[in-house]
Amino acid sequence: MAGGLVALLDDVAVLARAAAASIDDIGAAAGKASVKAAGVVVDDTAVTPQYVHGLNADRELPIIRRIALGSLRNKLLIILPAILLLSEFLPWLLTPILMLGGTYLCYEGAEKIWHRVKHHEDTHAAVEDALPDEKTIVSGAVRTDFILSAEIMVISLNEVVDQGFWSRAVILAIVAVGITVLVYGVVGLIVKMDDVGLHLSQLPRKGVAGLGRGLVKGMPKLLSALTVVGTAAMLWVGGHILLVGTDDLGWHGLYDVVHHLEEAAHDATGALGGVVGWLVNTLASAVLGLAVGALVVAVMTLTVHRRRTSAAAH
Repeated sequence: MAGGLVALLDDVAVLARAAAASIDDIGAAAGKASVKAAGVVVDDTAVTPQYVHGLNADRELPIIRRIALGSLRNKLLIILPAILLLSEFLPWLLTPILMLGGTYLCYEGAEKIWHRVKHHEDTHAAVEDALPDEKTIVSGAVRTDFILSAEIMVISLNEVVDQGFWSRAVILAIVAVGITVLVYGVVGLIVKMDDVGLHLSQLPRKGVAGLGRGLVKGMPKLLSALTVVGTAAMLWVGGHILLVGTDDLGWHGLYDVVHHLEEAAHDATGALGGVVGWLVNTLASAVLGLAVGALVVAVMTLTVHRRRTSAAAH
């Protein structure tokens, strides 16, 4: 009896060690996958603050919370099951689907530039057009997040493709939750930093109060800069998705041109070669994204938007 109990306990200990090792492996794999997606995570963080820029301060965090929940739903309820099933049964579909999302990002970025140019030309634009309602803001942000989240999840999937189906599912779920918390935690901190500065500026210590005043003065400029960075990030990420996607589908010409330019810049700049090469690749991706986005904007303007304008006029 005692011998059987000892054997049972030994078996339990072996299973516990195996489970602990499995958890460690999953944690390490999730960390590796998250690092690979870091570039898109930075872009996601830069894109989001523009959606609350110019809104009342008391509505900033509630809107960010709604966008974060939408992002989590995107990742866990739609993207995760879809890419797991596609990777298992139709892996060749992942690239075309991702390229469609990249095209949408290019369109979003180019449309923002078009509206900015149009705004300068049309001084009679209505205030309501400049500040859409919260539902429109959240839905637009969640749509954009969907594409960025899809790329994050596909990049992460590529890093754990050798894992079993359920291990992949757990790893990607961890990545989804962790990245969402990180991105929207940082975004919340950014948009509320002016309130922190206001609080610090009222404290008696001169150094702390000076820091607070600096934050209050600097945050509007930072948010404006992030709006520009966020638009550029849409074009860069969208263009990069298209660039890599065309290469994956066998159309190597465009990718090879950019790759050769990147290598030439890398070799010509010595110690800074890695940074300069990355900048060349990023600029080329952004130019491609702007070109594709401008084309889609033109098509939409001449078709869908024109029909809407005509319908509204009648």
